[in-house]
Amino acid sequence: MTSKKLTHFILGAMILGIIVGYLVFAHGTASGFAVQYVEYVSVLTDVFLRLIKMIIAPLVFSTLVVGISRMGDAATIGRVGLKTFGWFISMSFVSLLLGLLMVNLLEPGIGVNLPIPEISASSGIDKSGFNLRHFVQHIFPSSIFDAMGKNEILQIVVFAVFFGVAAGSFGNRAEEFIRNLDMLSHIMLKITTAVMKFAPVAVFAAVSTVIAANGLDILVTYGRFMGSFYLSILMLWLAIIFISALVLKARTFHLVSMLRQPILLAFTTASSEAAYPMTLEQVERFGCKNKIASFVLPIGYSFNLDGSMMYCSFAAVFIAQVYSIDMPLSQQLLMLLVLMITSKGIAGVPRASLVVIAATLSQFNLPEAGVLLILGIDHFLDMARSATNVLGNGLATAVISKWEGELDPHHSHSG
Repeated sequence: MTSKKLTHFILGAMILGIIVGYLVFAHGTASGFAVQYVEYVSVLTDVFLRLIKMIIAPLVFSTLVVGISRMGDAATIGRVGLKTFGWFISMSFVSLLLGLLMVNLLEPGIGVNLPIPEISASSGIDKSGFNLRHFVQHIFPSSIFDAMGKNEILQIVVFAVFFGVAAGSFGNRAEEFIRNLDMLSHIMLKITTAVMKFAPVAVFAAVSTVIAANGLDILVTYGRFMGSFYLSILMLWLAIIFISALVLKARTFHLVSMLRQPILLAFTTASSEAAYPMTLEQVERFGCKNKIASFVLPIGYSFNLDGSMMYCSFAAVFIAQVYSIDMPLSQQLLMLLVLMITSKGIAGVPRASLVVIAATLSQFNLPEAGVLLILGIDHFLDMARSATNVLGNGLATAVISKWEGELDPHHSHSG
């Protein structure tokens, strides 16, 4: 299946999902059919996401070890690492600041005037793991097999960095082993191609079950909030593309067009992880050397979630607006710094942004139950966040490659 064909199939599946979901909601709610439909059809999405997740741990490990061992000495790795983190932290600030700016300009929560719930009212979202001590402990794996079993990308990255540096120090003696690992990554990408044929079915299931459970009203009720957030995401896209174009010049737009398929996949499945293997393939096609791409991308999946960052600052202020709680600018900026730290390494947690928001709200005396307001439409917001995360990471990989002089100027061809 060509990439263009697959893109059309995914878009068609999404539209069909909306229609079928609406019909099931309209005619099957009274009889209880809608509940059963959601229960059984959502299995298709789960299977697809599980198949993708099955690929991620071996793919991240093999590509990262190969990349690092071929990168050479520790000094090179340190230099690339510094540039990568410098870029990620800058883009995180851009995302958080833009989120604050847009939510204050558009004021999507003003005028709702909900009564403030009891302080004890909980969102029911477990946020116990979100303090600095847990976060630092969480970075380092106690067992690589445990990290791979749970798909903890950040822990796999840490182990792969140690492993890659050690393997690289053996020079030619390790070459055969590295070649085998390289073969493993290609085998994983081959599996991805097969799994991707199932993507339209998963997209249909994901969209139709959300609509079947909630009806189209959910889109109308929260229209203002969703419209404001999507407009803000559009602004963030323009910002990311503009800043990247300062480094990549005119080729930026070619890369964005090459990334359209992984972006669409992330959007329709509401999972940036689902698009990881395809993003890696496209940035390499664009001309990024494997050793840089396989280093920057996996780290980006833990540290460079531009869409999720914007959502965190946007949603927290929205909740304050809904309850008519005045948040002075100084408090908003302080919250921005807190989010900057708490939102790192959230990639492996399902609904991670909600966990971060719930943890942040209680620190600023905002009603934690406010998270429940956005829970119903979180799937639709997650679609935009995931697509943005893929765009941000794809462009980051190309930027770091260009800075390192490892971007092939004539290599790109669409596939």
